[in-house]
Amino acid sequence: MKCMASQSPNQPTAPKPLLPKREDGGAVVLERRLQRVKPPQMYQVVVLNDDYTPMEFVVLVIQEYFNKDLATATQIMLKIHLDGKGVCGVFTKDVAATKVDQVLGAAQQAGHPLQCVSEPIGP
Repeated sequence: MKCMASQSPNQPTAPKPLLPKREDGGAVVLERRLQRVKPPQMYQVVVLNDDYTPMEFVVLVIQEYFNKDLATATQIMLKIHLDGKGVCGVFTKDVAATKVDQVLGAAQQAGHPLQCVSEPIGP
């Protein structure tokens, strides 16, 4: 038994042209615009001074979490001690938040009241 289709198969439609056509048959050229991407907002990680956390612990934290050598970590610790706070590093928002959490966790685990915050830099 042979079956015949009542309609002829549909022809595939031609893809739409990528460029719009002008009335005179020419194509319109679209201009490419460059997008300017701003650099991410940066945050500085600041350790605050207190009267209870040992200086040696602060130096160890700076070495461990901010990858500073002993001399640089000692200088930052002295700045914290003398000025009340010191910048340990500048990072993007997520990295700065992670560093703050790491420092606060280490201080809590060691039983020290050391405080650390992140602050945005500039406008």
